[in-house]
Amino acid sequence: MASVSMVPSSGLKNTSGTSVGVDKLPEEMSDMRIREDKEVEATVINGNGTETGHIIVTTINGKNGQPKQTVSYMAERVVDHGSFGIVFQAKCLETGETVAIKKVLQDKRYKNRELQTMHLLDHPNVISLKHCFFSTTEKDELYLNLVLEYVPETVHRVIRHYNKVNQRMPLIFVKLYMYQICRALAYIHGSIGVCHRDIKPQNLLVNPHTHQLKICDFGSAKVLVKGEPNISYICSRYYRAPELIFGATEYTTAIDIWSAGCVLAELLLGQPLFPGESGVDQLVQIIKVLGTPTREEIKCMNPNYTEFKFSQIKAHPWHKIFHKRMPPEAVDLVSRLLQYSPNLRCTALEALVHPFFDELRDHNTRLPNGRFLPPLFNFKPHDLKGVPLETVARLIPEHARKQCAFLGLYV
Repeated sequence: MASVSMVPSSGLKNTSGTSVGVDKLPEEMSDMRIREDKEVEATVINGNGTETGHIIVTTINGKNGQPKQTVSYMAERVVDHGSFGIVFQAKCLETGETVAIKKVLQDKRYKNRELQTMHLLDHPNVISLKHCFFSTTEKDELYLNLVLEYVPETVHRVIRHYNKVNQRMPLIFVKLYMYQICRALAYIHGSIGVCHRDIKPQNLLVNPHTHQLKICDFGSAKVLVKGEPNISYICSRYYRAPELIFGATEYTTAIDIWSAGCVLAELLLGQPLFPGESGVDQLVQIIKVLGTPTREEIKCMNPNYTEFKFSQIKAHPWHKIFHKRMPPEAVDLVSRLLQYSPNLRCTALEALVHPFFDELRDHNTRLPNGRFLPPLFNFKPHDLKGVPLETVARLIPEHARKQCAFLGLYV
């Protein structure tokens, strides 16, 4: 059986533990293949009644000087596909574990930024990379395969489910999902210095049993360096920050905060807040709600933008966008996230201590089925680096402080 050699994660980090990336791909990768092995497939799926899948065999370096291990995956079904490539669900034949494998075309001349980013990430609300391998096709195209933990649902499908049954999502779920989004963003923005650049319901995975949420798809993610330009045509339309529509190239992680505000509004409304049909219409939809941006606001979004031909439209009051029974804390948080001026948007960390999430900090709060909430306060020291003491005290309720042994240094 042909094997597919792995790229060991240790090869992507230097002795200080920082990512150094893959500048040149090893020559051995040129003759790797994924192929069907009918004999193995027959033994794996015998009596299942399912269609035979591809068997992908890889080798990974053993830990602590142990010999190399063979890992086999059987592809089961495609769960997503797009311009980036495909994501398929697979089963590890050695352990029975279900994983997701994201397969993307790799340009042999460049290193893969998503792979570099994934090696940096380690957080309960961010999808984790198990390992990766390269494969080629008969046309000698090189593919990078990211083996990721499998999470069965997306926030997009959860919203659609409630719409189908003509119900609003229970507010406890809105709080849980939004809190975990903000927690993940506080980590990737503050601890890692990465901007995701494509926050949307489809990229937010949810375990339907525990309601733990994980951000996925770091294909557009980038470390933003002050003074270095970035492409403005980034992020999915309904969730694009207005500075991107105005063509800004020196934006900040505040574009993710805008996207998160759009997601919160969608969780509360059951539908997108700004459903633009084009780039221009996207701005029209935003202006209908926030009103026409002032010259000063446009300058904050993109100092190089000189066209000021906008008809003057007044802002629509936030409380009129949501139904009368909507808690004022929810409306207030939306308004703090969806500001024209990027520097006026609250940060992800500031959002976490907002009163909208106070219910989650109550020791007696439970899921509607009576189960406990997923872990929300298991912070690590680097998560709270540089965070003021009073913020830490508000962030982690007293009953949860024993989870963070290092907190004795803080509170």
